[in-house]
Amino acid sequence: MQRIVILGNAGSGKSTLARTLGRRLNLPVVHLDTLFWEPGWVEPDAEQFRTRVREAIKADSWVCEGNYARRTFDLRLPRADLIIWLDTPRLTCFARVIRRSIMNRPRPDLATGCREKIDRKFLTFLKFVWTFDRDYRPGIDNVRQSIGPDIPVVRLRGKRQVSTFLDRLCTTPQVSQKQTPAQNTQR
Repeated sequence: MQRIVILGNAGSGKSTLARTLGRRLNLPVVHLDTLFWEPGWVEPDAEQFRTRVREAIKADSWVCEGNYARRTFDLRLPRADLIIWLDTPRLTCFARVIRRSIMNRPRPDLATGCREKIDRKFLTFLKFVWTFDRDYRPGIDNVRQSIGPDIPVVRLRGKRQVSTFLDRLCTTPQVSQKQTPAQNTQR
């Protein structure tokens, strides 16, 4: 595994898992939110974002976290060795997003000048988090299946499965197309 894509809802733990995998596998970590957002939560030009992503993933190895399916899957998935879907329960995601916004600390996975705060946009974002599995996930998964149907997918639900996956990662020399280290821990 030299090129890993991590997908999931906001607050699912994508950034945390990416940093952990980066450390354990000695791989650079790409946070798509840092490439996408300009200071003050301003969206960049579409091609500017794609250029940033293209540059960030041109290396031979990386862990890339973030969805941005229709905007970047065609760049990332053809190069990916593994996709990790974090199936974190939405209540957990919801609570994490609220907690990190209340704490209002700078996050390493956000662009400079972007701080989470509770305002009208935040309430819209909470709706996104709550309806992610119903309204957004199917579209992300459809794009994933159309661009990278043969890429192995590991689905992890909750801290215990993530921990088991990470523990096995250190003892499993190779992930095959047919079986992934976390298959025995799936629902």
